[in-house]
Amino acid sequence: MRAVIFDGNRLIVRDDVPAPVRDEGEALVRVRLAGICNTDLEITRGYLGYTGILGHEFVGTVEDADDPGLVGRRVVGEINIPCGECAMCRMGYPRHCERIRTMGMRAWPGCFADYTVLPCENLHPVPGSVRDREAVFTEPLAAAVEVLEQVHIRPSDRVVVLGDGKLGLLVAQVVHASGHPVVLVGRHEEKLEIARKAGIETALSGSPVLPPRADVVVECTGSPSGLGEAVALVRPRGTIVLKSTFHGEAPTNLSPVVVNEVTCVGSRCGPFPPAMRLLEGRRIDTASLIDGVFPATRAIEAFEQAGRRGSLKVLLDFGSDML
Repeated sequence: MRAVIFDGNRLIVRDDVPAPVRDEGEALVRVRLAGICNTDLEITRGYLGYTGILGHEFVGTVEDADDPGLVGRRVVGEINIPCGECAMCRMGYPRHCERIRTMGMRAWPGCFADYTVLPCENLHPVPGSVRDREAVFTEPLAAAVEVLEQVHIRPSDRVVVLGDGKLGLLVAQVVHASGHPVVLVGRHEEKLEIARKAGIETALSGSPVLPPRADVVVECTGSPSGLGEAVALVRPRGTIVLKSTFHGEAPTNLSPVVVNEVTCVGSRCGPFPPAMRLLEGRRIDTASLIDGVFPATRAIEAFEQAGRRGSLKVLLDFGSDML
């Protein structure tokens, strides 16, 4: 099969990779469409030390599974595979499993391939009204929904989303769809315009006119400087939600966090069902976030496009017929 592999030094597109074989309780999925995430780009820069098949955002069709009712269904998949036995799993925190495996990141092959395998319990059927180009956003959209799962936002709270990339635009739309006032702060007028068309207030980063200090700041910059920017925007005793992951360190003066008693919350993956409901209800604009769709054979070119400054979502087509 075709697969996009990072060997520790460079990306390679191969067409002679053995197809995966599922175990009991797992499903073999034919990948239709997959999305390049900022984490994929960071892995090629050394983040996590992962080598192997990349990718964790996908929509595909189940080819084989123990449950015949799954076969032929379009699905998306949660990316974490916990052991189910460690202390964190027993406490009800499988995403923090002590022996966690994560698709395309840690000890589990990714989805940038013709076929991938996941436990059946990780799969979520895609409604017929949701196209592949929408369904492929389920995983990052779930990560955006997680902000509302973790942090209680009161009706009077002022929310700032910092960063106008793919995730920042999704988080801003999720907060806006929930009825809370939100300001998206970014560096690119063309990206901020996407938010404005959705009815979201925006502001340019570093401009003299920025929103007043926010009750909640969601940091989605993907940059080492993001935490420092978030600290400058949040009010005393406010909350910062950190979403960025990157290769390298983030030198930040944490004294204001201590002095102002700011709460910092790390935020990662999120729940798929509410994300899928948002897509099915046409509450989230994904079309404006797509910068390009490349056939799998042009994955190197796709990664170059995804890594360009200002680029949004780039997709890899492994054979979708519902674009």
